[in-house]
Amino acid sequence: MVSADTPPDPPPRGHVLLAPDRFPGTLTAPEVARHLAAGLRRARPQVPLVELPVADGGEGTAEAAVVSGFRRVELEVCGPTGRPVTASLAIDGTTAVVELAQASGLRRLPGGKPQPLTATSLGTGQLVAHALRLGARRIVLGVGGGACTDGGAGLVQGLGGRLLDALGKDLPPGGAALRSLHALDLRAMPDLSGVTVILAGGSGDPLLGRNGAAATGPRRGAGREEVRILDAGLRRWADLAEAACRRPSRDRQGAGAAGGVGFAAFAFLGARFEPGVGPLLDLLGFAERARGARLIVTGGGTLDVQTLRGRPAVGVAKAGARAGVPVIAVAGRRGLTGEQLRRARIQAAYVLTDIEPDVDRCRRQAGPLLEQLTVAIADEWLPPRGA
Repeated sequence: MVSADTPPDPPPRGHVLLAPDRFPGTLTAPEVARHLAAGLRRARPQVPLVELPVADGGEGTAEAAVVSGFRRVELEVCGPTGRPVTASLAIDGTTAVVELAQASGLRRLPGGKPQPLTATSLGTGQLVAHALRLGARRIVLGVGGGACTDGGAGLVQGLGGRLLDALGKDLPPGGAALRSLHALDLRAMPDLSGVTVILAGGSGDPLLGRNGAAATGPRRGAGREEVRILDAGLRRWADLAEAACRRPSRDRQGAGAAGGVGFAAFAFLGARFEPGVGPLLDLLGFAERARGARLIVTGGGTLDVQTLRGRPAVGVAKAGARAGVPVIAVAGRRGLTGEQLRRARIQAAYVLTDIEPDVDRCRRQAGPLLEQLTVAIADEWLPPRGA
């Protein structure tokens, strides 16, 4: 269980809890929540609303924490290609949320052009180091949406570690360079005793092999030969890192997350892996905010079989069921049957394509269309008093 240091204020009784995920490429989770709130306030101005956008470790995780009450801290760090970027983390007392996508994500690639052999997670390490300087003793590290396949070597460098070749020179960034790794110098790494690191989101795959970080490299732009190069580098990295840290980590569930950043988090930070949206719901105080609610609205870009495999909407629905609150979902499109939705504890789904068949217009006008959807939600789930 992970929880923030400051408990959330108790919500008003009989409220509607708005806990959506993002619509990828269209709306962030906070934007989805704001549009839902705008529509519901017009339809049912007397119903209290609580906005709690959610994420599962990917893009938007830090922002979800900020909306729930964490403080945003911005700083300049190294992006995945070496260019500086302004990234943010979220902190509340001694609990921090660090989002890999903020510093080392696909969206940080200049022009969107992948650099699979040289992309680095250095900036993520710099964010973690800054969280430690701010006094964080619990760090939730969201690892979705990464652009690099460097096994988390950059993460270690961002924390002060050095990766050296046979001549004692620092390795250049990226997974390909790891083939020349000869030694590690960890003397400048921070003292992590007493620090808890939670790895949130990402895949449950191991570091190496057919399902490892290099094998999934094509998602980050790697071709067949580049996958072979990256796998060789990751294997060399795993051998020396495990010898230095004495923590066998390459085969652990989640070691392959974010191009192997999960491996480095296990080996060097002593992290534990908590897949799905559960850790973030705990962090955001979901259970407290759901108490006394009359309805929970969740959702995401598409409701399909991928949703059933651990996307935030299902995690929210299950948590809502535990709280005894009905849960409905909004989405751009639906690919699930009513029975599949019910098994996922989602009692109804409202999708943009129900009111606008043109998918392109759904993307362009997602916000206003979401507000239109709230009319049906209000009619069916929030009848006026006395009705």
